[in-house]
This record gives sequence, C-alpha cells and structure tokens, in this order.
Amino acid sequence: MPAMPAAPDPFFSAATGAASAIEAMPAGGAAVCDAGALTVLYDGACPLCRREIAVYRDLTTADPIQFVDISRGALPSTLPASLSRDDLLRRFHVQRADGSLASGARGFIALWAALPGWRWLARLGALPGVAPLMETAYRGFLRVRPAMQRTAAAFEPPSLHVPDFMVAELRSDHAGETGAVWIYRGVLAFTRDDGVRDFARRHLATESEHLRLIAPQLPWPQRSRLLVPWRIAGFMTGALPALFGPRAVYGTIAAVETFVDTHYQQQIDRLAGLPEAEPLRNLLVQCQADECHHRDEATALRGAPPGPLLRAWSAMVGAGSAAAVVVARRV
Repeated sequence: MPAMPAAPDPFFSAATGAASAIEAMPAGGAAVCDAGALTVLYDGACPLCRREIAVYRDLTTADPIQFVDISRGALPSTLPASLSRDDLLRRFHVQRADGSLASGARGFIALWAALPGWRWLARLGALPGVAPLMETAYRGFLRVRPAMQRTAAAFEPPSLHVPDFMVAELRSDHAGETGAVWIYRGVLAFTRDDGVRDFARRHLATESEHLRLIAPQLPWPQRSRLLVPWRIAGFMTGALPALFGPRAVYGTIAAVETFVDTHYQQQIDRLAGLPEAEPLRNLLVQCQADECHHRDEATALRGAPPGPLLRAWSAMVGAGSAAAVVVARRV
C-alpha cells in the first residue's frame, strides 16, 4: 500500500475534521466550501485519470480550477519541496489557494465540493465516519489500479499513425512478440546452462520491450484472439530445444529471427514514402535491428553448421512462424 505523503493535509483528520472543513450547502445549491481556487494534480500518463479529469474539465465552476499533469514537466513551484513526483503520483492530490494540500479521499472531497453536480458527494463526506470509509475504499482502489490502468490503456487509440493496411500486420507483430516472450520463458523453464540462461534473460527483456512499444499501436479489439495459443506455442518452441541443449536453443532462435527479419522488412518497405507513418516505420526498424542482433548472436553461439536433425527442426520452426503470421493477420 503506498505510503501517505508527508505533506500538510488539514482538510480532515477524522470525520469531525471533514465536517468542519466543508460548510453546509444552502438549499439553493451554493458552494459547499470556501476554499477558493483549486489546483488538481493528476497523472496524465494514466488513462483512467485522463478520462476522469476530462469529465471534470467540462463542468462550469464558480471558482477557476487548474488541472496540472504531474506525470511530466516541472512540478508547480507552490508544492512543498519535500514532495517528490513519485509521492504525488501515488495518490490523487489537490492544492487549495492557500497552498494547503488534500490527498486521496480528502482530495476528492475538496474537488467535489467545488463542482456542480458533485457537491452531494462532498456533503456525504462531511457526515461522521464517512470520510474515513471513503479513504479505505480509495486505498483498496489503489491496489487494483495498475491492473485497471493496463486494461484501460489497451482500449486507447494508437499513439502513432497506423495506416489501415497495417492493422493486420501489427496484429501479427503483436502476436509474434507475445510468442517471442514466451519462447524465452520456455527456455528459462527448462535449461540449466548458465550461458543459455543469460542469453534468454537478455533477449526476454528486449522482446518484452518490443511488446510494450507495439501494444499501444493496436487497441485491444484489434489484437489477435488467439493470444493464449500463441503463448503456448511460444513456450513449447523454447522449452523443447532447451531439453536438448544449448545448440538446439541457439539454432531455434536463429531460425525464428531469420524469419522475423524478413517479416519486418516487408512491413518497413510498405511504409516507405508515407511521411505520416514515419514514426511507425522507425519503430519497426528499431525492432528489426534488435531481432537481427538476436539472430546473429544465436548463430555465433550455435557454432558449427547444424546437423540434419537441427536443420529439420529449424525449417519446421521457420514454416510454423510463417503460418502463425498468416493466421494472426486474420484472427
């Protein structure tokens, strides 16, 4: 559970504190509190936060509310120097005009008190015992927030321009990088060779980064519906050669990456001459360069040319990779 920031937070220390901080609202719907202008500090890198703040921004308030994205750029100079960016990102914060801070449920109550249509929640938070319950619920939310953020991010529109003809290609890339991650997990599950384990760990980190970069370009509804089979296939493609020793592992990786090099090059060629797709093309070039490095390292570590069995296995792996791409483009 994230630690509470060591910033002043006089909004309430218990239910009685909340009740004294929020004035009773007149029947006509006047402001609940007289805190003046608020500065809302939010995590602009969080898709959940962005959507919620967008709702608040659309409301007309009597006092101006400033919304500050603290995920990047300089922090407001009015904040206490003892507060780091990480401290602020752990919890929701608002700062009042007098410089005082409210975080978590306290921050939401302070914000709701200034928003038309939300003041009833601020009134509710002023009732004895309610504010601590809201804080408990908020801390429970913080535990599941990372999973909710990942789910919300999967439905975000692409961060780069993706031509229509590239959607199916990116679906195959996403499926392929998913399979690659699981190839190395399969290797690590069965090999006991220190050199192979070091090789697999390093390449697993690279493939995981590729997956992290490609995923935002392909909203969840456009991704392959066969990701579970791709994970299983990837795991088996890594686990089986790991049972036969380092040469089998390196030969397998060389075969996979030889195909992946060609696969990425075809996509890079299709994007040539499209200025609006240049960032996407650069991403694919970066991924291709890493895959070529994996291929070359695996080939060097394999040593002597493969024998008949390893050649047959490598040919089957290459053919299987090509077949998987055809399926992933469609499903």
